[in-house]
Amino acid sequence: MARIEKTVFISYRRTNLPWALCIYQNLTQNGYDVFFDYQSIDSGNFEKAILDNIRARAHFVLILTPSALERCKNPNDWLRREIETALDEKRNIVPVMLEGFDFGSPYVQEALTGKLSTISTINALPIHNAYVFEGLERLRTRFLNVALEDVNLPTVLSQEAQEITKAEQTAANKAEPVKEEQLTAQTWFERGYTFDENNNPEEAIRCYNEAIKLDASFYAAHNNLGVLLRNLKRYDEAESAYRKAIEINPAFDLAYNNLGLLLHEI
Repeated sequence: MARIEKTVFISYRRTNLPWALCIYQNLTQNGYDVFFDYQSIDSGNFEKAILDNIRARAHFVLILTPSALERCKNPNDWLRREIETALDEKRNIVPVMLEGFDFGSPYVQEALTGKLSTISTINALPIHNAYVFEGLERLRTRFLNVALEDVNLPTVLSQEAQEITKAEQTAANKAEPVKEEQLTAQTWFERGYTFDENNNPEEAIRCYNEAIKLDASFYAAHNNLGVLLRNLKRYDEAESAYRKAIEINPAFDLAYNNLGLLLHEI
């Protein structure tokens, strides 16, 4: 018998954490049981906890920004694996398109290979920055408020997955409400990414700097800024940008790698 389920998994690229947290907070405030990898689960438990939670939840909300699918060309990319698992498990997949995400973009189409090619055929929800809460209401009332006939859910998570889920939800529930400045910083970040992809480094640098002005802790913006500065041979500035990204997030492997390449080059 078809039924309405209120269990949700949020899949996102970590650079889009403010958007994931915003959606999490809105859904939980409206009675949904939501899971997303908020704290970054340690590697030993990551795979089981993530995949078990996808299988245990009826809905799969996929956050799509212009930069989100960049690494999905790699078959081992975790966002790609999450999407493939949701497809295999026949979850109610809801692509949420943010910051001007476009399935027609050549950079997006390059990433949508294999199973992921079907994502562009799924009814998606575009949310515009000026109407965020109206968009989230549509998410709840139209995209998640559907009767599901072919979603088979396990009765319980494993004990380990339950403990991890509780820890992640507890941490997310303690987070401060997402501020408008954080979402605006996301907008500038994605603009920077788009300008970079279109070979306009000066505009990309301007956009990343605007993102950093709004959210000084935006480590991915510092890192991407460093990449552009290095390409322009502005090595001292690039090094400062990488080191700032590492200072903000000591676990950000990409910034360490980029800094190492820079130091080797100069």
